[in-house]
Formats: sequence, structure tokens, C-alpha cells
Amino acid sequence: MLIRPSYVLSGAAMNVVSNAFEMEAFLRAATEVSAEYPVVVSEFMQEAKEIELDAVADKGEIVSYAISEHVEFAGVHSGDATMYYPPQKVYVRTIRRLKTIAEKIAKRYEISGPFNIQFLEKAGEIRVIECNIRASRSYPFVSKVSGNNLIKKATQVLLGKKVSRDESERVYDLPFVGVKAPQFSFTRLPGADPVLRVDMVSTGEVGCLGDTAEEALLKAMLSVGYKIPQKSVLISGGPIKSKVALLSAVELLVKKGYTIYATQGTHRFFAENGIPSSLLFWPDDYQEPNVLTYLKEKKIDLVINIPKNLSKGELDNDYKIRRTAIDFGIPLLTNARLAKAFIQAFCRLEMKDLKIKSWNEYKAM
Repeated sequence: MLIRPSYVLSGAAMNVVSNAFEMEAFLRAATEVSAEYPVVVSEFMQEAKEIELDAVADKGEIVSYAISEHVEFAGVHSGDATMYYPPQKVYVRTIRRLKTIAEKIAKRYEISGPFNIQFLEKAGEIRVIECNIRASRSYPFVSKVSGNNLIKKATQVLLGKKVSRDESERVYDLPFVGVKAPQFSFTRLPGADPVLRVDMVSTGEVGCLGDTAEEALLKAMLSVGYKIPQKSVLISGGPIKSKVALLSAVELLVKKGYTIYATQGTHRFFAENGIPSSLLFWPDDYQEPNVLTYLKEKKIDLVINIPKNLSKGELDNDYKIRRTAIDFGIPLLTNARLAKAFIQAFCRLEMKDLKIKSWNEYKAM
């Protein structure tokens, strides 16, 4: 279930709960944030794709729009999500349905100006998370990448100027890809758990362009401080679904010659699937080789630690791994889909493959 207090910004005190104990604890926290107003409790759809539509409407008619796709499944705040524009893995029929839904919402509320709709899509079923009648965080990103200035058009509408409907929207046919990646400041927040949830924790973002999705993603990840691992990767894969999701990416790492370290359950899973890995004991096992020792001695270049569930009730071992990685300056990923995309990008591309071109050069393509 998703617990959401009313009248909060950036998902404050919003949480996903998976049992009765967490439900009680987070309901109490939500009422402390917003005691006067009701708390919204709704179903949380796991493994659902999140898609955003940014648009400009004039008296209920959409005059311009752009659709972008999150790399991570829903459950990561949109301000913390890594985003593709144009979308890379969204069916054409889904795009059409999103546009139809957006047109109905714009007409029903007679929207004039900017608005953003966040959608969930799973197995062909589409749901609206929310519609915000304002410019979103992705508004400047999609405007810059597409060359279609939604902000200028929204301003003209709000000033009462006539904006003609743009029939040449480029949803799919851009010859390049843009990726927006979040920037975090966990190193300046001692003790904070560096894991992505439904509440926003990022402090900035970077937008990068590439001829392919992998090139754009790798540029963006490098720009916000990630480094391509040189020798070794630690993987603590979390739930079985995320272990399975990472399998093909880990096979790429092995082929590239990386040493794979893994915690107990992940090590066993890899062994069952023919992937060699070296076992590191949990922090509270107090046995060597211990994961904390390897992190502190900088024997690991990248940490992938997937939470056991989406709430804050994390096991102490996972928290210690994540926090130690941050404190010792080791790149950390806590989302399986983003980890897989990053691994595929740096295994298939080398630094020499990353083309340094100006925005004008991409725009001229």
C-alpha cells in the first residue's frame, strides 16, 4: 500500500508499506506531518512503468506536448528518477492512449497553461497517478532536448496570446536521445540512508544527449559523479525478482573480466545460474572476508545494493553497506533497473565512444 499525507511537498512522509507493522508506524508519521487533513491510502502497483506527459493547453485544448519515460519502475520519486526523452520502451499504442487521456483531462478542467500528468503502465493497463496544473521538473528538460519550447508556449497562453496547435510533435523520431539523471548529496548528510524511495532526496540534476540511449545514459551517470568500475563490483541483489533482473547484466560484467563479489543469498543465486562470484560476509557476521572490510580498503569499485522492500524498515546490514559505500566515496546504485542500464552502457561503450557535441549539433541532425 502507498500512504500519502495530504498537502505535502516532494513526497514528505510518503511511504510504501508491505505489512501491518509498517502500516501503523507510517500512518502515525503521516498524521504528524499533516494532522488536520486525511491520509490517502492506495494500492501500490509493483513493477509498473512510469511515464510522464508534459503539455501546454489553451482553454482545454492541448496545443503542444512531450512524453518521457522513467528508467526505474514506479516507486522512485519523479525528482529522483532517471529519465529518457524520447521514450525508449513504450509502445506506440500506449503513447496514443496517453495522449487521449491527457486531452480528456485538459478538456474536463479547461486547463490553460502548463500541466504535467504522471502515468503508470503495466501489462497494457494505464492509470493516472496525478495531474499537476503547473510546469514540472521535466518541463525544461524535454523542451531543451526536443527544441520544442513548451515553456515559451505556456507563457504565451497565460498572457492571452493565441498559440497554434503544433501537429508536428516529435515523440519518437528524434535522431538522438536525452537522459536526465539526478544528483545527490548523501556525503554531506551523515547517517542518512542513501536509498531511493517515493520521497524526494535529490539536490540537482544533469541532462545529457547521445546518439543512442546507452551513450546518453552513460554520459549522464558520469556527469553526476559515477565512475566506470575498473576491476570489481559488489552485488547484494535483494528480492529474487531483482536478482533475476540483474542476471544478464552480471553476465556482461563477467565477460568483461570484472571480479564479482556478492553477499550470501546473491552469491548462492549466482552459483545456481553458473555465474562465478566471491562471497563476502554480512557486516554482522563478524567473519572475514567481510563486506565492510572490503569497502573500507577500497577493494570494490561499484556497489549495487537493492533494498529488500520499498519501505524504510530496512535490515541493518543493508543500511551499513550503503552508508559505508557513500562514506568511502564508492559509487552506489540501489535500483535494479538503473543498475542494469548502467552496466549495459559501460560494458558496451568505452570512453572513446562518447561523442562530445554541442546542443546545436544535435539540434541540426
